[in-house]
Amino acid sequence: MTATEAPRGTAQAELAGPATAAGPGALAGLSSRSRALRPSGKVLPEHARSHNRALVLQTLYTTGAQSRADLARGTGLTRVTVSDLVAELMAEGLVVELGQREDARPGKPATLLDVARGAFRIVGIDVSGHRVVRGAVLDLSGTILERAESPLGGATGERAFELVAELAARLVGLATAPVLGVGIGTPGVVDPRGTVRSAPNLGWADLPLQARLSARLGLPVHATNDANAAVLAEHGAAEADDLMLVKIGHGVGSGLIVGGRLVTGSGFASGEIGHVVVGTDGGPRCVCGRDGCLEAWLSVPRLTGQLEALGADADEAARAEVLAEAGRRLGIVLAPVVGALDLPEIVLSGPAHLLDGPLIDAALETLRKRTMAEQTRDLRLRMTAHGQDIVLHGTAVMVLSGELGVS
Repeated sequence: MTATEAPRGTAQAELAGPATAAGPGALAGLSSRSRALRPSGKVLPEHARSHNRALVLQTLYTTGAQSRADLARGTGLTRVTVSDLVAELMAEGLVVELGQREDARPGKPATLLDVARGAFRIVGIDVSGHRVVRGAVLDLSGTILERAESPLGGATGERAFELVAELAARLVGLATAPVLGVGIGTPGVVDPRGTVRSAPNLGWADLPLQARLSARLGLPVHATNDANAAVLAEHGAAEADDLMLVKIGHGVGSGLIVGGRLVTGSGFASGEIGHVVVGTDGGPRCVCGRDGCLEAWLSVPRLTGQLEALGADADEAARAEVLAEAGRRLGIVLAPVVGALDLPEIVLSGPAHLLDGPLIDAALETLRKRTMAEQTRDLRLRMTAHGQDIVLHGTAVMVLSGELGVS
């Protein structure tokens, strides 16, 4: 087999989480078990080398230190092909030799290799917050090395773009190694080219976010919907290959993985549940101009404003009822999705002090009332364990996948 051949028995390189050897700083939303998040299909000869290269990187990334012989066995590539690809990757600074393996077997000990996890940096930007734009510098294992943020201050349109660009430039300046790429998670409908087709809360329409920021920074940029970024980070920690993540912040959106694959929809608006009108009883006015959208019931500004309006002397029951009503509205929207897709797990991401308690309890109760008992008997509705960094970790997954073919 030559270096242009695809590996035997391998239709694709799979997205998988980092090996446990990556340590506590590894991308928290991923695990070491492989989950295919890319379409499979025949590898054409002209694409085989890049495919095999990504396969070698993915194997090292997920399993940690390996010898060349280990890589050949694990990937199905010949030793000649592996040696050729490793030499290329070492020349680019992406793979390093760690030294010889301590081995009692006869013969010369094998030299171990690994991804050069500290040789490059990733910049991640999270635009989903309603008060600040958050960003971080991460290494290739997902360890957050530096943080920075900028107050959003109600900025929309061009001013909001400038805030994102300025923060990205500041973070690039903090990087102590070459930056592999920049990942951005933003509310709204985002197409595969990173153009934000619609983000009402930010006043963005047909904004070529990815292209403009790449031109500004002189670096590869990968932009997607914030909930899609978040669900990529959450996927490895989930118990099943079907997962929905609801991201609640400035707006409300969701990311959906079915059969181990990210669902984006024909118009790239899959998961845009925030502007689904809940019920027929009207409701609060939404930023989109309609009454009773889920976002108008559930967004962080809405919940915070309602609780503040109760006053400091309000009893706990009144506060709990505000949150429970929002949870019931969420359950109404989620019930047909669970019924249609038979989802076993739904994860909420957002401020735990608002979501974890009466809101999540009311949402689960409503879900169970509105779906068949057989479907929801084992349904898990839980908070993410990744806290406010989930989108940042998801943007790192995007950059790793887009630039190296691994995650």
